[in-house]
Amino acid sequence: MMQAIQTVAVLGAGAMGAYFSSRFFEADGFSVCLVAKDDRLARLRKDGLIVNGQSYPIPVIDPRESMDPVDLIIVALKHHHLPQAVPDLKNLAGEQTTIISVMNGLDSERIIGAEYGMDKLLYAVSVGIDAVRQGNRVTYSKPGKHYFGDPDNTHISERARRVSQAFDKAGIIHEIPVDMIRMVWWKFMINVGMNPASAVMRAPYGVFQTRSEARALMEALMREVIVLAASEGVNLTDQDLAEWLTVLYTLSPQGKTSMLQDIEAGFKTEVEIFSQKVVELGQHHGIPTPVNQTILQIVRVLEQNSG
Repeated sequence: MMQAIQTVAVLGAGAMGAYFSSRFFEADGFSVCLVAKDDRLARLRKDGLIVNGQSYPIPVIDPRESMDPVDLIIVALKHHHLPQAVPDLKNLAGEQTTIISVMNGLDSERIIGAEYGMDKLLYAVSVGIDAVRQGNRVTYSKPGKHYFGDPDNTHISERARRVSQAFDKAGIIHEIPVDMIRMVWWKFMINVGMNPASAVMRAPYGVFQTRSEARALMEALMREVIVLAASEGVNLTDQDLAEWLTVLYTLSPQGKTSMLQDIEAGFKTEVEIFSQKVVELGQHHGIPTPVNQTILQIVRVLEQNSG
């Protein structure tokens, strides 16, 4: 029997990491910390996090120091930071620890699970949160909905139930879908459509809400994912695209995707796990992906000339 979640460690202090750590910090019955090292550790200890205008003095720990394992680890990094950060969880992950990744893409669970065991992992995606990060300040108007669970949740596991209870206490809106892999692919479809399209057009959510041309590009990118999903044994349809549109229209018009924020800040983007992943899967299955191929080339040029 697993005990209730009380200790939470969050790896990554961007928009998603700030959201989850602030929710657990505010809730009764939890001890939460951020995990960082070197320059990032010093910066977080000095500046802290400011979420929706409120300062959160969340403790920051160096993962190389000796410590007790925690009940829940939330990984909220950019994909290119993950391989070097996976060993940082070694002192935090014990027998009772559950790990969830709220990272983008299709591969983070496999990378973490290879080191710590897939039995400790729950798949997770977050949809509809319009968080924007500027330095140590994160703002959002919509907290979104956070889906997690084992690949098949026909029968909900003790591990998933325990996270659900913790999310309830922390006021985090969530759901455990029966088919979690399908939900991961739905989020992948959204990211492939929204992130690169917004980056190449420098377009916040409001442009997609008001301009049919912007939506047409987004949908063309997404339809290539729908075709690929069938070859991967995942049932995505045009109805899934329509369901995303209902979420899109609830977001703040000024809100921006993570990739647009990266381009504007001169940072490396996650285009490898969006457009490039689609192109690679297309090549593997012999399925053309011309829209994603074109957008991939544009984003790579923007990465070198942004800021």
